[in-house]
Amino acid sequence: MKKRKLSFLEIWNMSFGFLGIQMGFALQNANASRILQIFGADIHELSWFWLVAPLTGLVVQPVIGHYSDRTWTRLGRRRPFFLTGAILASIGLILMPRADIFVAFLPALWVGAGLLMIMDASFNVAMEPFRALVADNLPSDQRTLGFSIQTVLIGIGAVVGSWLPYVLANWMGLSNEAVLGKVPLNLLVSFVIGASILLVSIIVTVVTTKEYTPEELALIEPDVPEEPEEKAGLLTIFSDFAKMPKTMIQLSWVQFFSWFGLFGMWVFSTPAIAHHIYGLPLEDSTSRLYQDAGDWVGVLFGVYNAVSAVFAFFLPVIAKKVGRKTTHVIALITGGLGLISVYFVPDKYWLIPAMCAIGIAWASILAMPYAILAGSIPARKMGVYMGIFNFFIVIPQIINALIGGPMVKYLYGGNAIYAIVVSGVSFLIAAVLVFGVQDVDETGQQTSP
Repeated sequence: MKKRKLSFLEIWNMSFGFLGIQMGFALQNANASRILQIFGADIHELSWFWLVAPLTGLVVQPVIGHYSDRTWTRLGRRRPFFLTGAILASIGLILMPRADIFVAFLPALWVGAGLLMIMDASFNVAMEPFRALVADNLPSDQRTLGFSIQTVLIGIGAVVGSWLPYVLANWMGLSNEAVLGKVPLNLLVSFVIGASILLVSIIVTVVTTKEYTPEELALIEPDVPEEPEEKAGLLTIFSDFAKMPKTMIQLSWVQFFSWFGLFGMWVFSTPAIAHHIYGLPLEDSTSRLYQDAGDWVGVLFGVYNAVSAVFAFFLPVIAKKVGRKTTHVIALITGGLGLISVYFVPDKYWLIPAMCAIGIAWASILAMPYAILAGSIPARKMGVYMGIFNFFIVIPQIINALIGGPMVKYLYGGNAIYAIVVSGVSFLIAAVLVFGVQDVDETGQQTSP
């Protein structure tokens, strides 16, 4: 038995939930730092508050992957997990900007940080089963297309999420002024809209997508022996980690430097642009102009996600011409130069070309490593290995969270623009490391131990 080829519409519906996930994720990435500053966080503390997000991902994703490999319900094995994650993430989106309503119990800053943790953990619950679902359902020659369509939907959702606060403030007339300790109305409404779209898009995928049953997967890989029942517990995650395919180990370093750079960009873009481009004092985080800078960062994040959505359509064609590795190298170099250029641009409008370059890298980061990885791991381990692969996304974020804030405060004199430059250099290092990765689907050589 072989996996059947899916139509474009089937692949689109299978990944449609990612549109809502990424819309919520974009709202979080573009606005969480600003919201935490409104609730009283200092700039050097921002990365520490973001630390809870990758920490939860480090634990949650492999566990979810492990159990989704071994779960079969009326909804399948992947769908129950990302449906649950979507519901919890929606609750977090609605409550985080309203953390001040809980001040009778805890300071708004700590409530907001806690809700950021819950929200990001829920995104993690939803995200990796989605990637495993694409790898589960598609034959090898459709995987690049599948992950590219997923990237397109990620881009569309991220554009809407990133631009929504700016649109509501500048086109719809909702206030973006932050009264002391209160999140502006345009952000409150944006997060509610994001939560609603997240739920609807996930339901579309749940209703329209069929998964292969365990029996069907056994026929697809008839020569793979079943894992002994006594060894199928949660502790097998550690043995699976020790037996990582060679390709995954090689990709781990690429992922490390890619996501170290992304985390720095997400956390420090608003203060970096507010101070370096808008010329605001380093201690200003509440003025109307600072909120304008924050809204503009949302627009810029929407630009890089829009470019990502468009460029993702071309990824399968480019990868077919020059190979997946070369495609990823070119994209990472482009994004790295884009991040470094932020330091040199004369005004806020010149940031748009920089974001276009970052969008090219973002499209490739979301697609190419997974397309390369999927060919090196067995179908019955797809969920747990996709979860383990997330280690190399969250560990660099944890490290950046621990050292990023102190570096801004003590090494950069409070000027976050240098954190953006370091992110660009990190992308360039990742590009060099891609040359050491072996793509099993392209070479035909097995890399599993």
